[in-house]
Order: sequence, then structure tokens, then C-alpha cells
Amino acid sequence: MKKILVILVAIMILGYGGFEARRLIAGPEITILSPKNGTATSSQAVIVSGIAKNISFLTINDNPAFTDEAGHFFEVVSPPPGYAIFTVAATDRFGRKTSAEVRVSVLNYCPVRIS
Repeated sequence: MKKILVILVAIMILGYGGFEARRLIAGPEITILSPKNGTATSSQAVIVSGIAKNISFLTINDNPAFTDEAGHFFEVVSPPPGYAIFTVAATDRFGRKTSAEVRVSVLNYCPVRIS
């Protein structure tokens, strides 16, 4: 009876340890919330925001960016008119890297649709 109880406790401890280690095993994750991929804007300032998980270092277009405790990042970028690509890259504490990008058209004017 004692052996079965010890085995069950050991399985529970190992299972819980594996469950908690899943974030370390998964590596860094990036989700860009805005701007949406393929959108167009006439604004001179574009807000790049999103959520980064399991990271130790974050960059937006190779410039350092910062997150809050929940992993939300927010950066105002001023791209030139034309086609712009915003790349968000992250590294975790084990050196694993990931990146995500969004493509936006920056117009000199914003056309108005008449219905």
C-alpha cells in the first residue's frame, strides 16, 4: 500500500512539474494586435502593439522595446510613405528566437469611399 501511495505522489509531482515547465519548453511567442496585416493608413505615426510571452528581450524593427508584467508591448513608429514592414523579434533567456511581422501601406492621403 505504501509503495502505491509513493508512486502516485511521485507521478503527481512529476506531472505538475511538467505542466509548469510547458512555458519554458514552448519558447518565446509573439502576437501582433495592431496594425492588422495589409491595412493602409495616412497617419504619420503607426502604433505597433501586441503580446509577447516567455521573452527576455524584445525589438521592433531592431530597436529595443519593452513590455509590462502581462507581456503587452506598445510602440509608436513613424514610417515613410509607401510600403512598410514592421518586424517584432524576441529572444528568451535560453537564446531561442522568434519573430513576427506585419505589412502596412502608408499613404500620403487616405481616399474616401462614397456610397
